[in-house]
Amino acid sequence: MDYFCVDVESSGPIPGIHNLLSVGVTHVRRFEGRYQRFEELYVELRPIFPGFEDAAMRVNGLDAVRLESEGLSPEGAMSRIVGWIESQRRGKKDRPVFVAHNAPFDWMFFTYYCGHADVDNPFGHSALDTKALAMGLLDIPWNATSLKNVKRYLTDYEEIDLDRLHHAGADASHLASVFCAMMNGKIKGPETTDG
Repeated sequence: MDYFCVDVESSGPIPGIHNLLSVGVTHVRRFEGRYQRFEELYVELRPIFPGFEDAAMRVNGLDAVRLESEGLSPEGAMSRIVGWIESQRRGKKDRPVFVAHNAPFDWMFFTYYCGHADVDNPFGHSALDTKALAMGLLDIPWNATSLKNVKRYLTDYEEIDLDRLHHAGADASHLASVFCAMMNGKIKGPETTDG
């Protein structure tokens, strides 16, 4: 099966009021006996809705004025992303799987923008949430499923450059590395501190 780790950055929490501003996608599939990362895509979108929350814009660090002139239209962006996903798929008979850390947030923006742009969502109406996956796999409670905490239980993943944190492309790639570690069983006990 083909898994696509997705991260989005937006101008706030509500599709249709706030804007999807950037999307990062990293392709993951099982190859030669283990889950591995493959190609990556990053796209920025032109804002179309009036909603901008200061807190969200501080987190994503994107320049709305620059995106007005340089971002793709929703139709252009979603067509490009979905076309790229289709070109990457190896398992053509199985629907690709949308993977995200707090998948409800990322999936709702993705599917809203697919609908707004009249582009079919290749993932359908489901997503794999790595927070829920971590709960079951690592036997941890929901409030311990931040990506930072989940990594304490894992080995063999690539650390993110903190200067690129909240860049949708870098975050999708980092999530893909953590997802591969979970799926490949690269699990250790959580780090402990003395005292």
